[in-house]
Amino acid sequence: MCQDFASRFMPIACPPRITKVLLPGVLITLLAACASAPQRPESTYKTSHSALADLPARAPSTASAGEANDILFRAIALVGTPYRWGGNTPTSGFDCSGLVDYIYRTAAGISLPRTSHDMASMDARKVRRMTQLASGDLVFFDIDGSISHVGVYVGKGRFVHAPNSGGTVRLDDIDGPYWGEHFAYGRRVLD
Repeated sequence: MCQDFASRFMPIACPPRITKVLLPGVLITLLAACASAPQRPESTYKTSHSALADLPARAPSTASAGEANDILFRAIALVGTPYRWGGNTPTSGFDCSGLVDYIYRTAAGISLPRTSHDMASMDARKVRRMTQLASGDLVFFDIDGSISHVGVYVGKGRFVHAPNSGGTVRLDDIDGPYWGEHFAYGRRVLD
């Protein structure tokens, strides 16, 4: 029997010359078999149950559609980043306002105020109804009587945000049981 790596795949006696010829072929066959059956990655969020999921996608304006797409891609790419109070980079983690500012600053060159309360007070068009939100809008939530949470609306009833300590940046239904009850309004920064 051969006493080298090839003996695992060719359990017969073989001279070293045959091993040198057959080993590359066996390895190529194994690699091709591995490459032919890709694994499907696990979804980072559950399927949307939002009542808004069937609404047509809405961009802020024709002039801002490109910026809105850049913002959406950046926001979704950050899903799974750890939460950290005061955090404002992917390496340090994010709190809600740090996440939103990072997305807008890096994807559209727009710097936003540091806190959700200050963002909510910006001079930007207020969107009062969820059904009127456009992709890229900031969405604000009133928790305990004041604005204390912000996220980025991505469309189809979903928004990206950094919800809490110990969690990660995630995608949630804006009209779900908790967030729907606390939704205050949106701000259209991109118009």
